[in-house]
Amino acid sequence: MKARRQAKILEVIKTRVIETQEELAAALAAEGIPVTQATISRDIKELQLNKVPTPDGRYRYALPEEPAGSWDKRRRIFKEAVLSIDFSGNLVVLKSLPGTAQGVAAAVDHLDVREIIGTVAGDDTVIVVVKPADAAGEVAERLRGLMR
Repeated sequence: MKARRQAKILEVIKTRVIETQEELAAALAAEGIPVTQATISRDIKELQLNKVPTPDGRYRYALPEEPAGSWDKRRRIFKEAVLSIDFSGNLVVLKSLPGTAQGVAAAVDHLDVREIIGTVAGDDTVIVVVKPADAAGEVAERLRGLMR
């Protein structure tokens, strides 16, 4: 539950301006994840979220700056966790070790591959959505290159 809640927190702050813990709690509740203020506070600390200024002078929660070596860590996770890569239509399917799909999806999300429009992660499977559809084979091959 904690991993799901924290993943939803990251999704919410990436897509909406959230100024307060109360707004974040309300956003999570609207997504079917009821939380207390104390839980929100702990999650913010664990996720190392920052308050950053908005153009209109207010403040919002944001992800921390990328620490040095983050890509190396993501690549290592990808290389160690991904078991297979296949594709069909505009989807690339990554099979991974149980419990590692979120980390693998995060690694893919941080690649600078313009054909990748998003990822969806389960427990041991990541779906990578590719546009245009005829680029799925090429994207799958590039991802296989990360396994070497």
